[in-house]
Order: sequence, then C-alpha cells, then structure tokens
Amino acid sequence: MTNNDILTRDKNGEVIPLDDPDYPVLLKIIHKAILTTSKLNNLVIDDLSEINRIFSELIGLQVDETFFIIPPFYSDFGENINIGKNVFVNHGCTFMDRGGIILEDNVLIGPKVNLITTNHPLNPAERRATVSYPIVIKKGAWVGAAATVLPGVTVGENAVIAAGAVVTKDVPDNTVVGGIPAQIIKSIRS
Repeated sequence: MTNNDILTRDKNGEVIPLDDPDYPVLLKIIHKAILTTSKLNNLVIDDLSEINRIFSELIGLQVDETFFIIPPFYSDFGENINIGKNVFVNHGCTFMDRGGIILEDNVLIGPKVNLITTNHPLNPAERRATVSYPIVIKKGAWVGAAATVLPGVTVGENAVIAAGAVVTKDVPDNTVVGGIPAQIIKSIRS
C-alpha cells in the first residue's frame, strides 16, 4: 500500500479500520487540521484576508477572494474541502470532510451547520472503523442555522435546508426541506 492508497480508499467510501497499517497517514492530516483550525479560531487580526489565508492553508487550495468565513470553524481533516466563488460560511460550523465536501458558487452556510462525511459501520465488530462519503452543496444553495447534512448527500441548486434540519438523502434543485429527517416542504419558483 502507498500513502495515497489510504487517502483514496477513505475518499472512495471503503471501511477504514483504526489498525490499518496506513492509518498514521490520516492521523498526520488530522493533526495538521487541529493545529490549523486552532490558529484560525484564535486570530486577533485587523486584516480579514488573513482568515482566508489560514483557511486556504487548511484545505491546501487557495480560496477565491470572494470567500467569506466567520470563525470559529472546525474541521477534522481539511484537505478534502473545495470552495467555489462567493461562498459564505457563518460561525461555529463543523466540516468533517474525509469523504469530500464541495461548496459550489454562491452557497450560503448558516451558523452552527454540520457537514459530516464520515460515519461508522453498523456492524458492532467494525464499529470503531470509519466509512466516508462526499457531500456536495450545489450553486446557490442555502443551508440554514444548525442544520446537519449527513454522508453521501447532494443538495441541489438553489435548494434551501431549513434551520435545524437533519438531511439524510439528496435534496432536489429549487426545493425547501426541513425536519428530522428532512422532507420536502415546498418548491422554489424563480
């Protein structure tokens, strides 16, 4: 196995046991995320571009100058986050991104939103292992305050997730969903 093998297997939804011989590769990135988010969340600055610089350090990609985030922000990995243009992430959000998180252009993420791509197998013998699936938030979507989006979910273009919702399945374009688990409430007409 190569170092990239565990990263590929993890991002492709394979079960990753804690005793995997390449698990230290994941731990190294997790440790970097802990240090970088700590730096981001403890900034005392006058220049808001410094926030974007440190966030770019976390994800390993330069974010667009139109990206705006209000710390604190929490991530367990960081390197599988992809941010489009004109994206806003409010304070207190948690992105568990080992499965990959894509926020397309013009996405709004409310305060205390949880985007969770990693889960545990149901089988008790494997429970301490992890399995990850991507989350995609399409153009113009808005995720309301304290909503949680679970692994493998795609949120359609211009969709709205109501505050406090728990999203367990894909959300169609131009719809509003809410509740636990989230259900379609209405359609959006432009």
